[in-house]
Amino acid sequence: MTLDDLRVFVAVCEAGSLSAVARDLGCTQSAVSQRIKRLEREAGSRLLERRPRGVAPTQAGRILHRAAADGIGGLDLALHRLADLRAGDGGTVRVTTGATTVRHFMSEAVVAFRAHRPHVNLEFRTESSSRRCFEVVADGSSELAWITIGPPVPGIEQHPVVRLPWVLAVRADDPLAGRERIEPEELAGIRHIRLPENSTSRMRLDDHLSHREAGPVPPPSTTSVADWDTALLLAELGVGHAVVPQLPGLHASVHPALRLVPIAALPPLATGWAVRQWEALSPAAVAFAETVTACLDGEAETAQTVQTAQTVTACLGGEAEVVETVTACPGGEAESVRP
Repeated sequence: MTLDDLRVFVAVCEAGSLSAVARDLGCTQSAVSQRIKRLEREAGSRLLERRPRGVAPTQAGRILHRAAADGIGGLDLALHRLADLRAGDGGTVRVTTGATTVRHFMSEAVVAFRAHRPHVNLEFRTESSSRRCFEVVADGSSELAWITIGPPVPGIEQHPVVRLPWVLAVRADDPLAGRERIEPEELAGIRHIRLPENSTSRMRLDDHLSHREAGPVPPPSTTSVADWDTALLLAELGVGHAVVPQLPGLHASVHPALRLVPIAALPPLATGWAVRQWEALSPAAVAFAETVTACLDGEAETAQTVQTAQTVTACLGGEAEVVETVTACPGGEAESVRP
């Protein structure tokens, strides 16, 4: 008994004719009859009886017809879904992120991805550290994890997507708010809001500061936070100063009481994807990851254009004038790189 035998049997029951099914399949009536006889031998019962105008299922035939029709319908649906998975048009993409990752890095991408692939399920899981993100990728709970790029991890690929310059976040009325930039050595003595204790971003920042020529910088602190957003909020409230990466979409219009002073001498912080093996990702997961990268690229280009226009306008005394767009120099808005 084969799947093709059952498909032919179901077709004969529904058409009521061996010859009609033979015509549809492009074969002889004898070939169709042979398949029916093979099923009858294996079932041990007659499945069809002849009528003046064709054939009809016997009682045994009706039992097999119902079961075969239901099974073939379910199997065809499964095969269709498998084809969707191969094409990236269905299935589930599981993404592990930090508490505010979707807001800063993926909000535009989620909308764009949903518009183009409405049948793919997106599942987001929140973890508090890159270490936990690596663990859920390693055990297969998630295909993708958004992380701060760090040292190599066995069995995990890390793909940088965007590099974030460091900034000092202060209240708009703070004495440092009017500075065009600040040097790492000047951070000594500033009332810091500390980043998460075991986070990759804090370890990277501490490492950068401890290797400056001026020697280790021990910034005093009475406040610590679990995420970048909380650090920015507390800085905006005047509780302290926060050294944080400049997140995509983080502009003065979003936080009018906050100023971000570039710390251009510090190497940027890289963030991106952690996966077990990029080549083994499902088409839908690859499509989502590429959508995130494309949206971040677009935001970085827009931010650079705005920054350039503002600089040109300031140089012209505030007088609007059409000028050729010039790419902003490093140390400005986020710079994107592809995996």
